[in-house]
Amino acid sequence: MHDPATPSTRLNGAPADSDQHSLTVGNDGPIVLHDVHLVEQLAHFNRERVAERSPHAKGSGAFGTFTVTQDVTAYTKAAAFQPGAKSQMLARFSTVAGEQGSPDTWRDVRGFSVRFYSSEGNLDIVGNNTPVFFLRDPLKFPHFIRSQKRLPSSGLRDATMQWDFWTASPESAHQVTYLMGDRGLPATWRHMHGFSSHTYMWVNAEGERFWVKYHWRSNQGEVNLTNEEAEKLAGADADAHRRDLYDAIERGEFPSWTLHMQVMPYAEANHYRFNPFDLTKTWSQKDYPLVEVGVMELNENPTNFYAQIEQAAFSPSNMIPGTGISPDKMLMARVFSYPDAQRARIGANFHQLPVNQPITAVNNYADQGHMQYQHTGGAPVYQPNSFGRMFSDAQGRAEEGWEADGPLVRAAATLHAEDDDWGQARTLLTEVFDDEQRDRFVDTVSSALSGITDAEVMARALQYWRNVDETVGGRIEAKLSGGGA
Repeated sequence: MHDPATPSTRLNGAPADSDQHSLTVGNDGPIVLHDVHLVEQLAHFNRERVAERSPHAKGSGAFGTFTVTQDVTAYTKAAAFQPGAKSQMLARFSTVAGEQGSPDTWRDVRGFSVRFYSSEGNLDIVGNNTPVFFLRDPLKFPHFIRSQKRLPSSGLRDATMQWDFWTASPESAHQVTYLMGDRGLPATWRHMHGFSSHTYMWVNAEGERFWVKYHWRSNQGEVNLTNEEAEKLAGADADAHRRDLYDAIERGEFPSWTLHMQVMPYAEANHYRFNPFDLTKTWSQKDYPLVEVGVMELNENPTNFYAQIEQAAFSPSNMIPGTGISPDKMLMARVFSYPDAQRARIGANFHQLPVNQPITAVNNYADQGHMQYQHTGGAPVYQPNSFGRMFSDAQGRAEEGWEADGPLVRAAATLHAEDDDWGQARTLLTEVFDDEQRDRFVDTVSSALSGITDAEVMARALQYWRNVDETVGGRIEAKLSGGGA
């Protein structure tokens, strides 16, 4: 047995520098590839399960089109977003924690991933049905997912384990508030909004850079389930959301979402009141209003679920000219981790499967590997070469890059004027939720906390909600103690 007081180590037994902070160039700079502990944690996590995705295992999706409706060329030169452009698309919706076969209507964050088969290559935007996430540092991501899965002893999901992690990670408060609110139980995938959550970059034809967030607004409206409705559906039809999407498209009721962007001028990121690259934070729409881009319509069901949905391999590393990533630490790690997970889950040549192929020609020196069937005949498999096979050699500042300088550190990002772990959760709870939503929230949280069996975790959970809002926290504690709400 391991002594729980023993400091953690890397897989070679050497001491681990941190299980909380990735190695970055300065507090806000990029993550470095030689952060051995981070790479080990993510690579091992990607291989914990075979075939089934580790998070987002249960889901489904459909094909469709994206049509640009507004002129956003001031912000991006990406072909998929030029006036009048129309792209074929694939969307996949999912739950984060549940395994294959778990009910669609468990209270959970929903994955919302889209792929543009654009004329410049595949563009993937991976997101959720909430605009934030539980974490801001990827080193904690495998630990988070494990805390939401099952106990190693009994194989059961466990409230104590879940709340132990959340309450020891106060940056989770904003997302947990969303999760325990009405959005934690969407009525269908068709009736929920989607968000990139992450901050991305757009670059226009003049080379001007902008920070952006993607917002997919359901044109069916937002509709949610009550706890009682969700529980009944979980027993009656575990595949309710999958069935609803498939049947709606079969009936010709094609769901659609309008894509809007929040756009922040590049230089304003340094002085915004919240860290704009913190995945646990949102940008106020009063500061950066939504800008319409176009409409996604899903109008074609898969003809083979396994080949076209289960083997669909999304990754934020799939970018096209005019798009890029930001210094968001979670996003930087996902650019590595997602395709690595696909290589572990599907195989080295997952990108050659029809559902993952771009509509553009591929000229790449990746060679061999399991299940290779696309090849270049006898052409050179290396570069530079003397036989006419071309290669790229761009040099200089990366068009979609940003500036970074500083010592290598393991630290939280630099705080902005209004950065803290509780403020945006408090705003959501007290200013966005109405009285009825707050009442349901108190009931939901109280029910979720009732499964905690450890006194220390329970005390920390009650304080967690008092930190978000003293009044609501008091109501939760009173309800748990039998004093009403």
